[in-house]
Amino acid sequence: MSPTGNPAPHTLGGSGTDLAFSVPDLLRDNLGSLIGIPLRIALIVVGALIFRAVAKKAITRIVQRILEPSDSAREPRGGGRGPAVLQRDGSRAGERREQRARTIGSVLSSIVTVVIGIMATAMVLDQIGIALGPLLASAGVVGLAIGFGAQSLVADYLSGMLIMLEDQYGVGDSVDLGEAIGEVEHVGLRLTQIRDLNGGLWHIRNGEILRVRNDSQEWARAVLDVSVAYESNLDTVYRVLEETGHELRADPKFQDILLEDPSVWGVQSLDADGVLVRLAVKTVPLQQWAVTRELRRRVKDALDAAGVDIPYPQRTVWLRSDKDTDDTLPANGRPAPAQR
Repeated sequence: MSPTGNPAPHTLGGSGTDLAFSVPDLLRDNLGSLIGIPLRIALIVVGALIFRAVAKKAITRIVQRILEPSDSAREPRGGGRGPAVLQRDGSRAGERREQRARTIGSVLSSIVTVVIGIMATAMVLDQIGIALGPLLASAGVVGLAIGFGAQSLVADYLSGMLIMLEDQYGVGDSVDLGEAIGEVEHVGLRLTQIRDLNGGLWHIRNGEILRVRNDSQEWARAVLDVSVAYESNLDTVYRVLEETGHELRADPKFQDILLEDPSVWGVQSLDADGVLVRLAVKTVPLQQWAVTRELRRRVKDALDAAGVDIPYPQRTVWLRSDKDTDDTLPANGRPAPAQR
């Protein structure tokens, strides 16, 4: 007991030094740390979640606004497209915009989530008292090693992002990617799937796509080369081709597909057997092949009705036997030709 009547404090002795403490004094001295650190950690986590939600909503709005078509893009081009064609193209374009917006928004949201998570984790570790220098150095070495090992994977994802941002092609387009030629069935960040004419499904890494020919964007052109005999009157041939093209444009089945009147471009080449004349017309995307087939059928019937001959192979054959002598040869040194 102390002289005042209070119990004596607990003491620890060692090396001639007494250390006195009490439980209330320990709680009072460390109360700020015990409450302040968890509170700051909770505020960091809540702030990170709020910032992530706001950033995701902003990304979604920005992507939708960027990919939203303008008024000029909604208007038909060429003046000859009917409501059925416009409705079909508009629905397909809407699906492609939705897919691009969903994919790009998801990727950007994931990037924002990772960045915010790393920053929040670093702030929490700093509050706990863990040194960030060694951790950052180790993470840098590991990231460098992963980067060297995943160069092709990173290239695939970056190429996929650019393909979607630039709208190089989309689902339903007819494209030529080199060896793979056909209809696009799926466009992802890493792979593009192409269904070829024979039904084979090609899986192509986006990083390996060096060039793209898209036959489905805005408009296409049907080109028909007609070969006629050298004896044919070209003015008559031009007239027959132009009349056939105007008749096709006036057909209700094709008036919504052709964007302009077919035009005769003239003589394309002078072949060994005949003269090649070219006829061309703009069409809606993916309809150029059907228009070419129909033009070919109608042009053939029209040329037959006009009496224009389609050329057939002609050859001149020189025959010479062993009995021929120099005295019996003509002045030019060649025997008489036998034609067939």
